[in-house]
Amino acid sequence: MRVVIIFILWLSGLFVTAQPTTYSTANAHSHNDYVQAFPFWSAWKQGFGSIEADIFLQQESLLVAHEKSQLNIHNTLDSLYFKPLQRAILQNKGQVYPDSNRFLQLMIDIKTEARSTLSVLVDSLKKYPVLINCPTLIITISGNRPAPEEFVNWPSWIHFDAVPGIIYSSQALAKVEMFSDNFKKYSSWNGKGRMPELEKTALLSVINRSHQSGKKIRFWNAPDGLNSWYAFTSMGVDYINTDQVEGLGTFFRQLPDRFHEQKQGYDLYQPQWRNDGLDKPVKNIILLIGDGTGLPQWYSGYTANRGKLNVFNMKSTGYSKTSSYDNYITDSAPGATAFSSGKKTNNRAVGVDHTGKKLLLIPAIIRSKGMKTGIITSGDLRDATPAAFYAHQPERSNYKQILNDLLEAPVDIIMGACELSAGDSILLALKKKFTVKHSVDSLAGTRAPLFVADKRAGFSMQHGRGNWAQQAFRYTTEQFSKNKAGFFLMLEGAQIDHGGHANKLPYVVTELLDFDQVIGEAMRFADSNGETLVIVTGDHETGGLTLTDGDYTKGTISGQFSTGDHTAVPVPVFAYGPQSHLFTGVYENTEIFRKIVKALAIPHQ
Repeated sequence: MRVVIIFILWLSGLFVTAQPTTYSTANAHSHNDYVQAFPFWSAWKQGFGSIEADIFLQQESLLVAHEKSQLNIHNTLDSLYFKPLQRAILQNKGQVYPDSNRFLQLMIDIKTEARSTLSVLVDSLKKYPVLINCPTLIITISGNRPAPEEFVNWPSWIHFDAVPGIIYSSQALAKVEMFSDNFKKYSSWNGKGRMPELEKTALLSVINRSHQSGKKIRFWNAPDGLNSWYAFTSMGVDYINTDQVEGLGTFFRQLPDRFHEQKQGYDLYQPQWRNDGLDKPVKNIILLIGDGTGLPQWYSGYTANRGKLNVFNMKSTGYSKTSSYDNYITDSAPGATAFSSGKKTNNRAVGVDHTGKKLLLIPAIIRSKGMKTGIITSGDLRDATPAAFYAHQPERSNYKQILNDLLEAPVDIIMGACELSAGDSILLALKKKFTVKHSVDSLAGTRAPLFVADKRAGFSMQHGRGNWAQQAFRYTTEQFSKNKAGFFLMLEGAQIDHGGHANKLPYVVTELLDFDQVIGEAMRFADSNGETLVIVTGDHETGGLTLTDGDYTKGTISGQFSTGDHTAVPVPVFAYGPQSHLFTGVYENTEIFRKIVKALAIPHQ
């Protein structure tokens, strides 16, 4: 007696889902592939794992079409699929794709009577031994099929597409390659918004059943777009049905850079808010600049850290308009110069106005009060944002001249990445002004003025920077706390911007979360003395990031980028401590400078 597999005997509560980053174009199914401009080749060049062709038996010929009325004697299964496949396999030395681990399923959907059509199909395939002997080609029959008990009567290289809910014997199931079903049986979702939970539960149940039987699953008549692709990958659908071959191919290739799962989160600092928003004197200013950080970047980090960010515990919030003097879309040089001087300047200019005239910067302004200045960046300390607080150059790439300006600038501590050779004249000059160190791990016993050129600062969080920024922050605030007149500290989260330019969401998120942990340290410091104002903002947004999906409970976030460059959208401003109320509202980026000097009670025009 045959062993009968009855698919209602599983635990419906055990839903199998897959992480989107495990997907590739091997999970793509080219539905009705023959209607593409270049049948077979378009999907093959994208590396699709499955290609579908509908066939009709017409006078011993197998013609490819969706409807009988569309039949064309020139569109044969041989010419559109068998011959191209043979060419690809011969080209790749016996494999469908150059990668021997990549398979292709040729799904042949029979539109005419099952047995007679399948018999002609088998005879036709026997003329192509290269195909039937190819170890990475799977031939699967769908549409009109023989009865399941007849599956075993067909050659070993013929497999079948099965329907969930039908009872299959163990022998028939062994011939089943995958399951396919009509999406509309389970859901009326059109791909917009979010799928209703009850409908999602029904789909997850049938997906789980297929997986428990060791088979893949595909849904036809399903929504076909970005939103649905994200949904189906997160649910564990093995083959994503599409008529958009190039679009889905691009989606899968970009997916590792458009999805992030934060494996380990962190706890927040619990602010005390004792001095927050009070109209009382400020002795210390901590300005934290997330380069390229707009609201989507903040919210991606918030989602990845399971609904928690230190910065979101700051009650005083506003928005900064980021345009430069000569451009609707700024770059970091004029963006940071607006903060350091209160003046708009041209793109690429640091510390000078739009005419090239040297500007008076915050470090020079506060020096008259005896305050100290520190500059820290998780990037190159000669780059635009840090340079805007000590240099005066019309071109941000003038690294040599920028370091020359540092020799004259009233900066007490500066830390970041900076490659200088031992015999470099600039390095020799820097050693006359600063104690020069090459690691934050070697600062014990050192005092300002201090120049730290630490190559670790230039590493991304994904490549081993670790808690460098927190170390640098703690050391600097500990040193500056000894100065009775107070201090100004600018710390830049430089590589959030790098992730935006690269259109890599994991890069953005990991850098943002590191930056937020520094923000927690800054809030802790502010609460420890009651005289510190912490300001957090960005110089601009980078990447045109749009968040397309996320899960607070899992720390997962998905997004798309509209550009590899900066955008013009205003960026959030957050403030904590006394005088934080000054930073509410919507204003030009230059107002951040004015609010800083007002908080310090420094007269300045």
